Amino acid sequence: MALRNDRAPVAVVDIGSNSVRLIVYDDATRAPAPVYNEKVLCGLGRSIATTGKLEASGVSRALRALRRFRALIEQLHVDRTEVIATAAAREAENGPDFIAQAEQVLGRQVTVLSGNMEAELAALGVVSGIYAADGFAGDLGGGSLELIDVRGGRLSDAMTMPLGGLRLIDASGGSLKKAREIVDAEFSKVDWLEKGRGRDFYAIGGTWRALARLHMAQTSYPLSVMHNYRIDADEALKFAALIDHQSQSSLAGIRDLSSARRETVPYGALVLERLIKQMKPRSIVISVLGIREGLLYSLLSEEERAKDPLLEACVHLAEQRSRSIENSYELCDWTDALFRVPGPVETPEQTRLRHAACLLSDIGWRAHPDYRGAQSLNLVAHGDFVGVDHPGRAFLALTAYYRNEGLVKDDLSQRLIELVDKETLKRARILGAAFRAAHMVAAAMPGVLPHTPLSYEGNRLIWQLPEPYANLEGERVERRFKSLANLLEREPEIRVGTPFQLAAG
Repeated sequence: MALRNDRAPVAVVDIGSNSVRLIVYDDATRAPAPVYNEKVLCGLGRSIATTGKLEASGVSRALRALRRFRALIEQLHVDRTEVIATAAAREAENGPDFIAQAEQVLGRQVTVLSGNMEAELAALGVVSGIYAADGFAGDLGGGSLELIDVRGGRLSDAMTMPLGGLRLIDASGGSLKKAREIVDAEFSKVDWLEKGRGRDFYAIGGTWRALARLHMAQTSYPLSVMHNYRIDADEALKFAALIDHQSQSSLAGIRDLSSARRETVPYGALVLERLIKQMKPRSIVISVLGIREGLLYSLLSEEERAKDPLLEACVHLAEQRSRSIENSYELCDWTDALFRVPGPVETPEQTRLRHAACLLSDIGWRAHPDYRGAQSLNLVAHGDFVGVDHPGRAFLALTAYYRNEGLVKDDLSQRLIELVDKETLKRARILGAAFRAAHMVAAAMPGVLPHTPLSYEGNRLIWQLPEPYANLEGERVERRFKSLANLLEREPEIRVGTPFQLAAG
């Protein structure tokens, strides 16, 4: 399958202290989609603390992986390739020799990032994927931990510390007690950690994702999506303290923890535990976007950066799966009337999520009617979206479900309902009902909804069906509109054949 002709694929090769990874994105946009992703755990920095050199076996594995990555880049007709290397290659005595070999194998220049550059790119990854991020970003790799303050897209205090999982194992001789002393000594050198008090801490890196996956399994969390997974800081502290006291044999019995992460997870938990005690953040938020996505974000124009990543991703999905993207846009305007005074009033974030729901409202139409609700719910709940938290994701999934299944309760949606409050659930039901009513008149085609507006008059919800749309009125239209009006605690009135009047507001 060829990539779309109007896309310019971009590849990022990340040579880390523990892993070497290739990600190919469909384009450099505000919501890039990964079309290929491969990681090889090479352990380049496994012995750097004690020997000062890259591991020989790791170098061999890394060069072999890079040779394969070059072939994949050529096979995927990548338009642009960026290659970066981090702590191990930067600090090792034989790092320059390895980089020279890597450049020869890849046929491309390798940018060796400084510690501050690592921190800045990691922070930009958070900015690109978490809406209105405000807190500290921490990227834990095999060789180092980068910390940086992120507030409103602005980056300030930053530091890199030799606290990566592999480095801690090497420096401590495999002793968690000794590692704790090393971690505390490093954090004592940072005099601005208190600025993170009461704010979010954005955890980046495979070790912390593995830790979060264990927490998800322990709590039977209803979503398997890692990005934007949030844990209260006190709960995260208790969990991290539990994990960093586990032996390798006890971790081996946990099926949700891969064998590749078993070695480093206790050390990652230790770093997180000591960091929470020092920083006292509000919550720990997992970001699956880090330096690679930050690098991609740094390549964008200011205009592209200003776009909403959630809405951009919804537009791309709607273009691929909806009958008419224009109708989806019209739904945004058509439902605006429902959420103005005297109807339920929205916050800007609620308006944003409603517009996203409108864009996703028709993505399940190709599925069998018996399974449209289930498939739409799963596609949205587990979709590759960023810029939305888990309650927002659940809202979008429930709205898509109600759009196709009606306002019913079902085991399929019950777990997601746990993630939203009563007001959000009601909004999802209102939108689902609105989509169902709109579809009976517009049939997912553009140019109809702008001429059949909604409005409030006293205790009535009015729907105008002027000529030439008067004949679209029918029993099912009436039933669905009544369901919508009931949710809004209004009396329904469909005005058929009256001259078109633009709804007020």
